[in-house]
Formats: sequence, structure tokens, C-alpha cells
Amino acid sequence: MQGHGNPNHFGGLSDGSSLEESQIVVLPVPFDKTTTYQQGADLGPAAIIEASRNLELYDIETDSEVYRHGIYTAPAIEDQNSTEMLRSLYEESLRFLRMGKFVVTLGGEHSISAAPIRAHAEFFGPLTVLQFDAHADLADAYEGNPLSHASVMARVNEIPDVKRIVAVGIRSMSAEEKKSLNSDTTFFAHDLHDNDKWMDQVVDRLTDLVYITFDLDAFDCSLMPSTGTPEPGGVFWHQAAKLLKKVAQKRQVVGFDIVELAPLPDLKAPDFLSAKLLYKLLSYIFMRRA
Repeated sequence: MQGHGNPNHFGGLSDGSSLEESQIVVLPVPFDKTTTYQQGADLGPAAIIEASRNLELYDIETDSEVYRHGIYTAPAIEDQNSTEMLRSLYEESLRFLRMGKFVVTLGGEHSISAAPIRAHAEFFGPLTVLQFDAHADLADAYEGNPLSHASVMARVNEIPDVKRIVAVGIRSMSAEEKKSLNSDTTFFAHDLHDNDKWMDQVVDRLTDLVYITFDLDAFDCSLMPSTGTPEPGGVFWHQAAKLLKKVAQKRQVVGFDIVELAPLPDLKAPDFLSAKLLYKLLSYIFMRRA
């Protein structure tokens, strides 16, 4: 047990968390310019990092301490314009990938995800994006903005080396978005609660290389109220963890992002859940690398 450790560092890590010594980079992107209901996603990365200082760094399920691979918390991407932010984030993601780092991006609103997905697809070659989300996010433009958080997966679909998107937890979309939705690779929330057979179907639709984008509103709003657009009827912790473990065991996860935490001042559990999700997914991924 390490106590709270250093502020502004994921896990409060002080030792072995320099860039040179670390295999993992956490890249915060406190960007919130296109959200359309509740704002505050720009406060998400700092809230997750603060909550992570209270994590036990030993993971019971995997019997591992993934922090020993080194987790470096990079300086935040602070651009306040969508185009500039996406350019800076793409360049920084690619820089870390070329250094051999495993990159975790922390939003911020979901629009940020297009940049690290593009960087990973270009660096690793053709891959599948596994999208956890309440919303399809397939609008070609929302309120005239093609870089809106409601359009992020439409932009991801345009990346040449993204072979397909497999979406889990979808329970809200417009009639127009239905035209762009692939029903064979979309797992609607209302179909997920009777059994776990769908999890193997998700894995079967993934290619060997996988990037995961996890919009926290994929979780049921009773578990995750601290998000811009909370929706009832979502996935719960053990469902998400079980699927993530299967994916990490059977496919190569090359990177991931966690987005859309809009922290509430008097409710810390969602912040801690988000930090735990990040650490749990790293634990699953690096089990395979051990």
C-alpha cells in the first residue's frame, strides 16, 4: 500500500513513472466544446487521476501489479479548438507509439477519440474499433459541426485502416443514424441482459488488432450518473469487465481511451470507477504480455 502518492500522476506514482522507464503513457485531454446536455467533461481527466491515487495497485483478479511496467502521466493536451486539439493529440499519440509506448487517452468529450484511433490505425495497420457507448455517435454532423462528440464514430468510419466498428451498449440514436449503422456489428443494450452469449459474438467480430474507445455513458446511469448524457438501461461493471477480459485474452488490444466523465462535486464513486476501469483494463492487457 502506497498512500495517496504524488498528485497529477496516475496512481500517485512517484517511482518508475518517468517516460523513459515506463511502458504505458496516460495522456489527458481536458476538452469539452461540443457536448450538448451537461458539460464538465473537461474536468474528467483530472478527476480520474485524482481518484486513481486511492487505488490499490495490486489487482486481485489478475494477481498482478501492472504499475510495475511503468505508467507515465503525460502533460495534458490543452488546445481549445477542435481542429487544433485533434491535430495535437494525433501527433502526440503517434510520437508515443513510435517510442514503443502503450497509450491510454483520457477525455474529455468523445470527439477526442478520432485522433488516437487514427494514430493507432496508421501505426499498427488495419484494426477494429470496439466502441462501448450509449449512443451511436454516427451523425455526419451535429448542429452543423462534423467534429461534434455526436459525430465521432462517423469520423472514425472514414479512417482508411479502421476495418470495422463493433459497438456495445447502444440504446440511443436518431433515425438518420440508423442508415449508417451496421446491425451485424452493433450490440444493442436491450439484447445484453438475458445471458452472456453475446460476448463471444462480439469477440468473433473483432480482427486480431483492436482499439477500444470507452464512453462511460455505456454504463447504466445508476452506476455512472457523472456523464454529459446519462442513459438508463446500460451495462454494469461485471458485464463490461468480463467482455474486456475476453477481448484482452483473445485479441491484441493496441490502445484505448476512456471519455465523457463529467464529475459531480459531491459524488466520487463514478470518478473512482473510471480510474478502476483504466487500471483493470491495463491489468488484463498486460497479463498477455507477461
